[in-house]
Amino acid sequence: MEDEHVCIDSLIEHLGMLTPAIPAPGAFYGVFDGHGGTDAVCFVRKNLLKFIIEDGHFPNSMEKAIRSAFVKADHAIADSLSLDRTLLVANAGDCRAVLGKRGRAVELSKDHKPSCKSEKLRIENLGGIVFDGYLNGQLSVARAIGDWHVKGSKGSISPLTPEPEFQEVRLTEEDEFLIIGCDGLWDVMTSQCAVSMVRKELMAHNDPERCSRELVQEALRRDTCDNLTPVVVCFSADPPPQIEIPRFRVRRSISMEGLHMLKGALDSNA
Repeated sequence: MEDEHVCIDSLIEHLGMLTPAIPAPGAFYGVFDGHGGTDAVCFVRKNLLKFIIEDGHFPNSMEKAIRSAFVKADHAIADSLSLDRTLLVANAGDCRAVLGKRGRAVELSKDHKPSCKSEKLRIENLGGIVFDGYLNGQLSVARAIGDWHVKGSKGSISPLTPEPEFQEVRLTEEDEFLIIGCDGLWDVMTSQCAVSMVRKELMAHNDPERCSRELVQEALRRDTCDNLTPVVVCFSADPPPQIEIPRFRVRRSISMEGLHMLKGALDSNA
């Protein structure tokens, strides 16, 4: 269901006294037919009346005011999409950013562990070593701000770098929320597990802050041994929709979480 509607029986009561003179009686009704998502119809439902009233032709020429409001709404949606639907992730260290994409986890950052193949190669090319998973036998990350006891003097070449890696993605209707968290979370929980948990909880109460606390509690139940700081960022004010599960005549032996993990693996190798 992607439609929206608005029913305002009294514009004077709805808008209050701080609005231009409204011909009495005044009312506003609309039905907005959504196509391929709810972004446009939700925006129109919330803003079309405001555009009409703010137009210079209101209330003397209602047809001109409404015509102008439709065009303004269309342009405003285009502007909001170009500004607000790009996600840029910068990471230096072993924190992780994970996108919830209709229940599937998409990792948007790489854990900068010294044992990571590309990081190990970079470290060794700069004269460092990786011993027992630690950079120079001291640090469990390959990138970090600070830790000058490993870097040496300012300006010197060091295998420990503060430079982040970037990942930029264009968000779509399928992209529902972002989880960012430190390694205390990911040490005991897979990205897919976290996404499945957060999505389930958002469908129940739609409170991202509460989801963050629940991630902490779950990591503690799993006996994490490190600090815990997760943040959940939702891209819509609405809770995630129910995912339609296709019906099979033969009983499935794989869970929905397993299906998402399999799809993610296939996509990454495509």
